[in-house]
Amino acid sequence: MNKHLFAFVAALAPLMVGAHASLETPIAETGAAYQGVLRIGHGCDASPTTALAMRLPAGFEGARALPKPGWTVDTKPGVLSWTAASKDAALQPTQRGEFAFAVTAPRAAGPAWIKVLQTCEKGAQDWADVPAAGTSVAGMKTPAMLLAVLAPREFAMAKMLPRVEGGWVRGTVPGQSGTGAFMRLTASEPVQLVGVTTPAAGTAEVHEMKMEGDVMRMRAMPKLDLPAGQVVELKPGGYHLMLTDLKQPLQKDTTVPLTLVFRNARGLESRMDVSLPVQMLGPDAMGGHKH
Repeated sequence: MNKHLFAFVAALAPLMVGAHASLETPIAETGAAYQGVLRIGHGCDASPTTALAMRLPAGFEGARALPKPGWTVDTKPGVLSWTAASKDAALQPTQRGEFAFAVTAPRAAGPAWIKVLQTCEKGAQDWADVPAAGTSVAGMKTPAMLLAVLAPREFAMAKMLPRVEGGWVRGTVPGQSGTGAFMRLTASEPVQLVGVTTPAAGTAEVHEMKMEGDVMRMRAMPKLDLPAGQVVELKPGGYHLMLTDLKQPLQKDTTVPLTLVFRNARGLESRMDVSLPVQMLGPDAMGGHKH
């Protein structure tokens, strides 16, 4: 995977970590059929979601919205829509929703920004912000969804990269030399997490914490198996990424860049860049263990 395309695919990870409008599968092969799932994470503040209109950029062909029980669908050139058929069918403010669609991906590789207008009983949210350059949406409150359209070889390589969700890094105080990073990983094929690096720390390793008798022990792991289709959670008190020899304190509302290294059954290694938010949590969130 060339350097430019690698950065492009890697930029998807932060989107999957925190986006409120997202694609279940954020990669597609050039000129191939793509069945996507639009995921909505919440309503407009405290108001239920009553309609969605997804706007596709030029290059997509044969797009159609797929049926969803309790909702009517509409397909127009470049716009796919779903509307709740009744008040009971609307998505409640804290309810997550999934809306399927089918399309043929563009024949040219590159980033495809898909915008979504979310209409609620009161108000609306337009997920339409696109960066002026590159693919980073850091700092954007209502980013559009990014679909990485890849040539066949790059698509095959990207498929081995796991989905990253719920990632965060525990914040630190001055003088603290280490901390942990956490996330959920879901692989589409069996792979192993075999390494991690970050410019924020001198050393970054995959670690495991577990009870041995009455003692909680932590050890570095050369690899962590990610079975196909299973969620592997890196969390306080279990598997996690250990960052030591920190270059500076990690403050709330900042992000930490990490490069995750994966290896598949054929021995092929692939790297993914993620940018995780820093959260300040108490010792109890770390299972009582202080790094």
